[in-house]
Amino acid sequence: MNAPTILTGDRPTGPLHLGHFVGSLRQRVALQQTHNQFVLIADLQGLTDNGSNPQKIRDNIPEVLADYLAAGIDPNLTTICLQSALPALSELTMLYMNIVTVARVERNPTVKNEIAQKGFARSLPVGFMAYPISQAADITAFKAECVPVGDDQLPMIEQTNEIVHKMNSLLPAPVLRHCKAMLSDTSRLPGIDGSAKMSKSLGNTLHLSAREETIHRAVSAMYTDPNHLKVSDPGQIEGNVVFTYLDAFHPDKEKVAAMKAQYQAGGLGDRVCKNELKACLQELIAPMRERRAMYMQDKGELMSMLKRGTERAQGVTQETLREVKVGLGVPVF
Repeated sequence: MNAPTILTGDRPTGPLHLGHFVGSLRQRVALQQTHNQFVLIADLQGLTDNGSNPQKIRDNIPEVLADYLAAGIDPNLTTICLQSALPALSELTMLYMNIVTVARVERNPTVKNEIAQKGFARSLPVGFMAYPISQAADITAFKAECVPVGDDQLPMIEQTNEIVHKMNSLLPAPVLRHCKAMLSDTSRLPGIDGSAKMSKSLGNTLHLSAREETIHRAVSAMYTDPNHLKVSDPGQIEGNVVFTYLDAFHPDKEKVAAMKAQYQAGGLGDRVCKNELKACLQELIAPMRERRAMYMQDKGELMSMLKRGTERAQGVTQETLREVKVGLGVPVF
């Protein structure tokens, strides 16, 4: 396929949620029509902070795959593959680790934030510290030019390109490609509790498989404007999670704009806004929930599908590894 190459992926640490959908999944569904797209289920990276609970990662591989299919990713258009079954990725990670300093990884804002969030301190797993290097290996192994990410992942793309530059400088001719981030219109979705980011580890998510009653409870509890006590009171849009979600998911942008104007002027209640969001999310999630349930009925077929995609990815990643090794003078048998 003579088209730009894209790599995206997710750690199988739990079912996917609305943050994944607006941050990357929605883009992937559209881009698979025009790009050569690979989607990586990053089980090895999932183990970097779940090393003592590998069953959690193993159990969630089919869960994530079912979410992909339910969201509209077509395995005939997108190559879906498993990280641990692509040994070239681990070999490239090891090669890159020799040209990246500990100080540089420690400066990565994404890594710093996640280390603080998880409270690792000195119990930090080495694998987690090397996460940006592993991610760089994934991207470069597929020679991806574009990577759909949320804005919190921009430091990872920056570090990947540093590794590309350094490694290419060691080779007789450039092998690896620089990549660029592709940000969605809503690159970071706040959690349903109003915190800065929807995250599985924070427990503030709304899954793509959420049941109707779960959606109802989540939206009913959402943060709005604490000073908007009466319908007639002028309300604030900034920081109002309900309107953030309406912006991200409601298909009628003109209607949302009119609701914002009325809310700010006074005359629109929080309940009306939440009911509009509930209806919007129910319409979005219900068909995905139904498709997902259908796919999950046959986990064996899901894993066979993943195996076929991984086999297609083998040739691509092994060729990149071979080129890097030959360039470095490492024996290739």
